[in-house]
Amino acid sequence: MSTMTAPSEKPTGTTQPKRRGLTHRHIHFIALGSAIGTGLFYGSAGAIQAAGPSVLLVYLLGGAVVYFMLRALGEMSVRNPMRGSFAVYCRKYLGGWGGYITGWMFAFEMMIVCLADLTAIGIYMKFWFPDTAAWVWIAVTLLIIGAANLATVRWFGELEFVFTIIKVTAVVAMILGGAAILVFNLGQQPEMTGISNLWNDGGFFPNGVEGMIASFILVLFAFGGTEIIGVAGAEAEDPERSIPQAVNTVPARILLFYVLAISIILILNPWRTITGEESPFVQIFNTLGVNWAAGLLNFVVITAALSAINADLFGTGRVLTGLAKEGLAPKKMAKTYRDVPVMTIVSLLAVLVIGVFINAKYPDVFETIAALATFATVFVWLMILLAQVAMRKQMTPEEQNALKFAVPFWPYGQWFAIAFILCTFGIMAWLPDFRLALGIGVAFTVIMTLLYFTTRRDKAIEVAESA
Repeated sequence: MSTMTAPSEKPTGTTQPKRRGLTHRHIHFIALGSAIGTGLFYGSAGAIQAAGPSVLLVYLLGGAVVYFMLRALGEMSVRNPMRGSFAVYCRKYLGGWGGYITGWMFAFEMMIVCLADLTAIGIYMKFWFPDTAAWVWIAVTLLIIGAANLATVRWFGELEFVFTIIKVTAVVAMILGGAAILVFNLGQQPEMTGISNLWNDGGFFPNGVEGMIASFILVLFAFGGTEIIGVAGAEAEDPERSIPQAVNTVPARILLFYVLAISIILILNPWRTITGEESPFVQIFNTLGVNWAAGLLNFVVITAALSAINADLFGTGRVLTGLAKEGLAPKKMAKTYRDVPVMTIVSLLAVLVIGVFINAKYPDVFETIAALATFATVFVWLMILLAQVAMRKQMTPEEQNALKFAVPFWPYGQWFAIAFILCTFGIMAWLPDFRLALGIGVAFTVIMTLLYFTTRRDKAIEVAESA
């Protein structure tokens, strides 16, 4: 069970050590799997439509932001290991409100992402069952994921391990298969393939710089959830070893699973033909007449969505349970059974039932949900980055030199990532399609802030710190 202890580095006399159920193997594969989800398998279609081939630059920029954010989280975790999540560090270095709003925004982010993944599953299943309503598959998904999350922490880790093996194998196979199609001119329309697809149809920037900027929202959505490393690390048997090694794999994962995979997709098919009616990964093989591969990849992208919902529910449950233990969430959410926050997970599943009704009434809601999830995602990243910057300002030069897992390019990398996130908020205000999502995100922040003070949550922080 992940708890959010008071920031004091001395454990209280009544606190008992909690069992940790995730091994180094689990943490490594959770980190690996967090980079491969609905945002890549489905959301990449919208990003490609907006930017054309220039979306590759956006994936590189977004990946750099993710890397600096995770290195900030890793630096704090290794210097001062704490049970709980990154919200603990935000509270320690940014104050009570910082930890409170980060925890609740992460929960908000994960629930929105789950709704996006549920929406995607309904779309994926139309590949095999075009006449079945999407809400049927969403309801089945909730039953499967609910059962998985109500099991022990180790069972969660094993399930994510299997899901990640499937996803990684599929992406690597797609890259190798795509290369084979290019080399041996396979498929029904080999004349449509070629590296010239990257510039033939309107150039590398077919929709101009504005189109590339518009793709930022969906690209950042694809990276959402990578911060779950900081939550899962609290359940690790050896977090000081597991977290740095997991974080250090981020650059290679971004280059392989995003840049190289999307490059293959763009080379195999002209970017305008990637419509978003199905996963671009599936569409590639379907268009080329390799139907058995398309069916197999559709199974994989469904697995990816299941994996994402499973991990998101895991992370949200533990963050909210930690908040509840500090009086920052309803007390019932603090109750656990076999290290599983049962009441929290049941409550979250009840919230996700909303997804069934949303998809029944608004089947084309994916991009709106993705934009809202992006707001919450980059808000959490911003708070993590600001917490690490605040920690550094409190340290002496000797303490900074003694850091075992210091962020690279300090402080330029951190300021680049912070500036990029602030620009993302500006893009949401600039582009009409994203203003609704921005408004909802700001409203959530304001409402939760008002609740923080009107319900005297700030006093709960003082009680926790004095305990």
